[in-house]
Amino acid sequence: MLRELENYACSVIPFRVAETPVFIPEDLLNQMTSACDRMVEVISSEDYKKEALLSVPEGCVVPGDEDRPVMMAFDFAVCRDESGRLVPKLIELQGFPSLFFYQHLLAQMYRKHFDLPEEISHLFGRSEVEFLSLMRSVILNGHSPEQVVLLEIEPERQNTRIDFKATADKTGIAVVCIADVLREGRKLFYWRNEEKTEIKRIYNRVIFDELKSRHDLNLQFNLTEDVEVEWVSHPNWFFKISKYTMPFLKFDFVPETIFLNEIKQLPADLESYVLKPLYSFAGSGVEFHVTPEVIRNVQHPEHYILQRKIQYAPVVQSPDGGVKSEIRLLYVWPKEALRPVPVINLCRLSKGEMIGVKYNQEKTWVGSSVGFG
Repeated sequence: MLRELENYACSVIPFRVAETPVFIPEDLLNQMTSACDRMVEVISSEDYKKEALLSVPEGCVVPGDEDRPVMMAFDFAVCRDESGRLVPKLIELQGFPSLFFYQHLLAQMYRKHFDLPEEISHLFGRSEVEFLSLMRSVILNGHSPEQVVLLEIEPERQNTRIDFKATADKTGIAVVCIADVLREGRKLFYWRNEEKTEIKRIYNRVIFDELKSRHDLNLQFNLTEDVEVEWVSHPNWFFKISKYTMPFLKFDFVPETIFLNEIKQLPADLESYVLKPLYSFAGSGVEFHVTPEVIRNVQHPEHYILQRKIQYAPVVQSPDGGVKSEIRLLYVWPKEALRPVPVINLCRLSKGEMIGVKYNQEKTWVGSSVGFG
């Protein structure tokens, strides 16, 4: 299975792929989708939209913002309540694309190489044809594939490059480095088969944090410039649906979360909390062992949240013990739809403190996976 994935990617997979998919009980899946519905109500409210304007850092505002996100991701830890029932706890949420097409490829690989029942699905009951049709509709928005690009920073060097290849294969769009985008007035272009081609729509995978740190890039186009282009999703939603959103979600499936600068008195059980920077990606800057000294050393407390720790349940049984699971539900919001819809999922298995495919590299039965339900 790994050889076939690597043959497809034409390279070694730079993260660990788990030895098993995750089989999600119906009750747990229903709890997660219900939780997402409740969060969407908050995110869609006019009150939250006004608050969310403050989440975009100075110098990162991109013109042409839309009234709603096109793509969203909701990350849940799989836990147990006092009765032993499996329950989801929100870890994070993002108004940003995730690995839609890699996850579908991974699910196909598990099906091909292992004996999985036909009646279980990773696509919320949709067929592959329906899934691909929906994703093409959302990404292309009626444009020809030649005028839509997946935009990244040096995509050939990104750990997620297998997803870029799968996206290009299934949609026909090109994968383009932001340094290769040409700007003429308010129009953008790229070279496709030696022909200068106008970009009408951008499937944006550029992370602002990385872009701001890359002073070596020679750019003709910066994300914050006012140009004639559509976005999916618009870059402002990377901030507007993020860790910044957590303190506004007052639900039982959301751990207590407070903006650090709004704390009048530190909790007596400070060791039961985790400190997270608002503007970081893939777990960078997270402090699991919080002390008063750590808090005192924070330079900009308005850029941090304090969140009560979650106790993951080791629910996946491996030959050498239980494995923790985190499940990300990936949603899209079609133009004609009143509400976003779930389309696929992403699972990460871990035996360590950090949940993520770049951690636990030396362990087995951990890493990138997908859920069937």
